[in-house]
Amino acid sequence: MEEINALMNHTEESMSASVEHLKYELTKIRTGKASTSLLNDLAVSYYGTMTPVNQVASVSTADARTIVVQPWEKSMLRPIENAIFEANLGITPMNDGEVIRLTIPPLTEERRRDLVKQAKHIGEEAKVSIRSIRQKSLEAIRKAVKDGYPEDAGKDKEDAVQNLVNKYSKAIEHLIEVKEKDVMHV
Repeated sequence: MEEINALMNHTEESMSASVEHLKYELTKIRTGKASTSLLNDLAVSYYGTMTPVNQVASVSTADARTIVVQPWEKSMLRPIENAIFEANLGITPMNDGEVIRLTIPPLTEERRRDLVKQAKHIGEEAKVSIRSIRQKSLEAIRKAVKDGYPEDAGKDKEDAVQNLVNKYSKAIEHLIEVKEKDVMHV
């Protein structure tokens, strides 16, 4: 009995983690507006150690189209600039000797459609992850029923797993819908 309850908790935690991962991945998709999350995964060599850029510089938005990176040490301007180039973000950094400015270009209609496709693809990957979790949970429940867990209680747990799948699938669809509106909004 405890094993099944632990399984149900693990199933929900795993599905929730899939949705959280989707949210994180969606922040990486540019919408034509400046967002500091664009640099979240950027690491720069700081005295020989790869360090997140937000630990060696202040990253902020100056306006709707400009991200400003202000290093705490002037010597970090060049390494940060190089890391931005190497990250292949599609943005050219402008170094004025004090700060690095990233101007986000407006998105074309075609690029917006491509970004929506990318968001939908990431959403589909999240749904596949949810379905994979469901499959593992159902297999564990069926095994428990074979090992003596009450059949009707097993059926209830299978229904509960399916309800979780429905809940998290709706959450994924909602996130993708919101991102699509955000990307397509000019």
